[in-house]
Amino acid sequence: MERVERIEQIQEWLAALHPGRPFSLAPASADASFRRYLRVTFDDGATRIVMDAPPPHEDVRPWLHVQELFRAAGAHAPDVLAQDIERGFLLLSDLGSTTYLAALGTGADAEALYRAAIDTLIRIQRASRPGALPAYDRTLLKRELDLFPDWYLGKHVTIPFGDSERNALEAVFEKILAVNLAEPAVYVHRDYHSRNLMVDVEKPGAPGVIDFQDAVYGPLSYDLVSLFKDAYVEWEEERTLDWLARYWETARKAGLPVRADFGEFFRDYEWMGVQRHVKVLGIFARLFHRDGKDGYLKDMPLVAKYLRATCARYGELTPLLRLLDKLENRQAQTGYTF
Repeated sequence: MERVERIEQIQEWLAALHPGRPFSLAPASADASFRRYLRVTFDDGATRIVMDAPPPHEDVRPWLHVQELFRAAGAHAPDVLAQDIERGFLLLSDLGSTTYLAALGTGADAEALYRAAIDTLIRIQRASRPGALPAYDRTLLKRELDLFPDWYLGKHVTIPFGDSERNALEAVFEKILAVNLAEPAVYVHRDYHSRNLMVDVEKPGAPGVIDFQDAVYGPLSYDLVSLFKDAYVEWEEERTLDWLARYWETARKAGLPVRADFGEFFRDYEWMGVQRHVKVLGIFARLFHRDGKDGYLKDMPLVAKYLRATCARYGELTPLLRLLDKLENRQAQTGYTF
């Protein structure tokens, strides 16, 4: 009923903004939160996007703030054409309906797409300044790591997990956090991947950037992990290493605070990936068990594959690798094989 009422409110709001101009509404997309997007099509064929962010579940102000920062940096984020902050409505320019993921599925030029994504990310990072976004600090990074024992181990695979296992996991978490927090800090989108980058035919050569409301100021390699170790599309490691090297070389020339040694930079990237993938497994489990959203279960195996591969490379992560080994039999039974 609430959704029907909000549709009626959106229709009234749009009618007041565009009197005498007929339009239709259709779903455009939804995300893992309460937020959803509707495509407005006017009778002359022009389209717009309505963000519906129902209070008190969502707040459009963080999105508006990051939109200003990213556009000022030169990123192709949507224009804001009208807003009703109290009711949680934004009218935005339409960046189209083709995500990177969809485009790649039709044989698009992956090299061109990822070069453009790297260039846009560097623009965003070059504009970084402390204090403009919330800090991606120890508290937030640790809260995300804790989603793994709380939801993935506690609710999803439900293996015996006693004090000794928890203590070993906590010790690994401390090592992960130490590496993450030692990285240089920049603006972090937090979900810079193939579902949040759009191929906009009206502005070719630069991805449309969406779903950035949770942006923070934190580890430089985080968005690179989101992009190259994407939960929704897998690339050969050799290819992602080429892209990572291109980023590193371009970022150094742009004056970003990347490590002077590529090996050290790569280790930061790998350990940031462990933090993200541990978190994502917990989030996907929570979306299923708490929110009834099963669409992300099919993406768990790839995330777990990334996690296992990195843990196997670094001796300090052996306790986490052993835990993953322990999960294997249970995972095979439930269909999510590592």
